[in-house]
Amino acid sequence: MDIETVRNICKALPSVTEDIKWGNDLCFLIGGKMFCVTPIDSPLKVSVKVTDEEFGELTSLPGIIPAPYVARYKWILVEDVKVFANQQWEHYITQSYNLVKSKLSKKELGRLVD
Repeated sequence: MDIETVRNICKALPSVTEDIKWGNDLCFLIGGKMFCVTPIDSPLKVSVKVTDEEFGELTSLPGIIPAPYVARYKWILVEDVKVFANQQWEHYITQSYNLVKSKLSKKELGRLVD
């Protein structure tokens, strides 16, 4: 897993934009809301939103912690990207995208370009 793989997974999803925030974080957004964040420099770490049920289970695994500042919204920070195989990465990134997209207003959803 590398930053280009993360980028390819994110950019394959409909209406995704990317932005650099805080000077060093590559952020992927849907409707202006972040669903995946990774630092530009190494080592690779990735933050995504997960379901309430998965949050406790995943953060008990070595290499995964509650994401700083956003853990209360059920975001995890994967510090060891080898914890997941590429297929699992696709699942968690896509799931994060869908969780964030589901919270967008009808007005914001109407602005999306597929």
